[in-house]
This record gives sequence, C-alpha cells and structure tokens, in this order.
Amino acid sequence: MFPEFSLSERYQEIYPGVGFGLVLISSCREAASPEGFAAYKKKYLRKMRKRETLAQITERVKIYDTFFQQFGYPCPLPGHLKRTVNSGFPMYSLFVDAHFMAEMCSGILVAVTDADKFYGGLTLDVAEEGETCKGMGGRLFVMREKEIVLRDEKEIVCVLCQGADEKTRVTKDTANVLFYAYAVPGIESDYLRNGLSVAAETLTKFGGGTIEGINIY
Repeated sequence: MFPEFSLSERYQEIYPGVGFGLVLISSCREAASPEGFAAYKKKYLRKMRKRETLAQITERVKIYDTFFQQFGYPCPLPGHLKRTVNSGFPMYSLFVDAHFMAEMCSGILVAVTDADKFYGGLTLDVAEEGETCKGMGGRLFVMREKEIVLRDEKEIVCVLCQGADEKTRVTKDTANVLFYAYAVPGIESDYLRNGLSVAAETLTKFGGGTIEGINIY
C-alpha cells in the first residue's frame, strides 16, 4: 500500500516549489548479484558517462553540495560521482545498488528504505533547532534550524543533510521497498522522477517486484 504523504505548511513556506518523490516497489526479492545485473549496470554507466549527460549530472550534484554547505555538512554525492565515473557502480546488493544507480544516473539525492518499517503516514517538514533523531548505526542527529526532515507519525525518519534512521534500513528480509528522493532549491522535480524510475525499473527487472506508483510532490 502506497504511504500517505503530505508537505507541511512550514516546508511549503520555507521551500516553496521544492519537490519530493516517492516510489514503492512491492514483493521484491533481495539478491547480492542477480544474473544479468552486472551487464545491466554497465549499460546505465555508459549512458551517464557520456560527456553532455555527465556535465548535467555534475551540475546538479554541485547544487546539492552547495545546499549541504549552508548547513555545515559534507554532501555525499560528489564523492559518489567521482568513484562511479572512475570505477563504475558499487556492488553491494540489489536494493542498495539500485539506490546508487538512481542517484548517479540523475544527479539527485535518493534514500532506499523498508516500507513496512514506517509508522503511519509520512510528512516532509522543516526541523526546529535542537530536535534530535537516531540515525543509522545509532548516531545521534541534532537538527539545525530549517533543516529538511521526513517524519512518520511517530518520529523523524530521515534528515536530508544527515541521513536516514536505523529502523527503516533495508535488509535481506525486506519485501516492500520505498525509495524517496529529495530536491533542493534549483533542482527540478522531473529529475526526481527520472532517478526513481531507474530504481523502480531495476527492482522489477531483477527483484521480481511490482511498481505501486511513482509520485512526485
């Protein structure tokens, strides 16, 4: 079931027109290296390495990097892009690799999560100074004023500039995968759809999943 989603009034006031995207793929199977997956990734790698395409991706990554710097955090995208151009897509597992492909093929910020681990509906919001949440590995995230956060009906589940929480991490037992993509000022929402489409196509092709919808807000 596709999660209920809303943009808070505060988010819309501070970040008017800045989009967000969700795609749910149900009944997936995680795998380390499905047959044909390596060749499939190489096809996408060739596309993203084309000079004009790579220049556009690089420009979008710079926009994210500038946004992160405003809050004093390093952006992971420049490092990911450099490694991908030099060495290709990483090889971890189907779910995580699809996440990296979505990011690098479109130059956007994407998270991959277990859809069944959220508590109720989701809201894209803006944090108050000093709010906290637990990130992956038990790290404590302390919010700064105007940081963009994603909440379920219980707590903050992801901080754009700091990362996702532990409870929604995908595992080998995850069956319903929710990818979400953040825009920042200067990033058009169409790129969110492009990246999430890559993730969705990948999971349906190699994980046997079903796309329940790609929604851009």
